[in-house]
Amino acid sequence: MIFFWGTMPVRAQENKEFENAVRMSVEQAMQRYPESTLKDLYKLFFRDRYGPGHLIHDREGADRYLRRELDSYVPSTPVASMEEAVEPTGWQHNFYRVDLSVLKEDRIPYEVFFDAFVRSVNGIIPMPVEEWRGEWRQIEAIIGSMQLSLPGYAADCKEIEEKLAAGNYVGHHSEAYNEAYAPHYRILHRKICEEEIFPWLEKQSGK
Repeated sequence: MIFFWGTMPVRAQENKEFENAVRMSVEQAMQRYPESTLKDLYKLFFRDRYGPGHLIHDREGADRYLRRELDSYVPSTPVASMEEAVEPTGWQHNFYRVDLSVLKEDRIPYEVFFDAFVRSVNGIIPMPVEEWRGEWRQIEAIIGSMQLSLPGYAADCKEIEEKLAAGNYVGHHSEAYNEAYAPHYRILHRKICEEEIFPWLEKQSGK
């Protein structure tokens, strides 16, 4: 049975909200990162479902890895606002990508950030890959209808589908994206980020 909400079936309304949310996320990503390819958009959306990635079994090793990355990271320009340092993932915004500039500029204590990151990783219950594969197909269809002229679109689409068919959901940024933006960030859970990271950034910005 399909219940009605106003004059539109609820199922149709939900589909429209899903499409609008996907489109908005893609438009914002392309405005901010115009050199993006389908691989980069895929990464934005799969992070929304899977977060930072694999569980952290070696906290000390993860700490060393992050500190080494910070040592080699030189932000091209100072981050002027919280909006520049933090951006939501995907269409549901379950996580945030937080630029490591917030650590380089001492806007957040390292231990606060690192602890939030570890808890963001270890608190995830991953979605079955086959279920994500179905959702991605819907997302990709919406992206395809937007006529973005993404370079290498067909090849990227095929590569992503083959990975998902093999049970591998992990994606990586394209070479073009890495060259253009040299990304350095960590993925933090939405609730943790909003409750524990945002207050530090707001305090630093004088809000």
